[in-house]
Amino acid sequence: MMRNKIILIAHQDSGVRDRFAAALADARHTCVTAATAEAANAAARDPSQPLSLAIVDLGLREDTLEWLRELRGDRARPVLVFAGTVRSAADARTLLTVPVAGYINEYAQTGQILPALARHLFPASFDRRLSPRLAIGVPVSFRAGGTVATAVTLNLGRGGMAIRTLSPVSPRTVVELKFRLPTSAELEAHGRVIWADHKVGMGIQFEGVSAADQQAIDASTETA
Repeated sequence: MMRNKIILIAHQDSGVRDRFAAALADARHTCVTAATAEAANAAARDPSQPLSLAIVDLGLREDTLEWLRELRGDRARPVLVFAGTVRSAADARTLLTVPVAGYINEYAQTGQILPALARHLFPASFDRRLSPRLAIGVPVSFRAGGTVATAVTLNLGRGGMAIRTLSPVSPRTVVELKFRLPTSAELEAHGRVIWADHKVGMGIQFEGVSAADQQAIDASTETA
């Protein structure tokens, strides 16, 4: 089962903090916001709210590398950087020594934020070395509560699939799936939505697949 994540949003602009916090709250994650480096460090050290991810504005502190190492901590917590706060290409190269997990646009619209963060919040679902993804477009039907719809897959892997649809359901919704691969009979799975974007579709992490259906999925992705 997936669990809610606790994410630190450290940025000097309250509008950025509020937009990211709202997007993550929609997916039932918990956000801790900070307007200063000191507040960010205090949140990172708080054992009552173990952070899964930190997203930071580099302008909050001069000694950037030392600060990022402090935020990563002993457990090497992933840290993302707001891209607009990187001053130069040389700075970006220097950040590789920390290392940072990546960059995100602080001006991203609310609906774009969760898809951009999904691979950092649920890395196992996106790690191609552990779960290779096959880019494949096959019909898939899904049921979520009283809603039944058909769509087309974007990709498929051992741990889940992405679906192209203009009517995605909300993150954390449980869905029942039926689809057919070119070399298999109809397959069934159930899972949970981990990201949704009305311009793209939604990503689903499998939570239940029969052994036979899992074998068919594995056989397809291993040849990708």
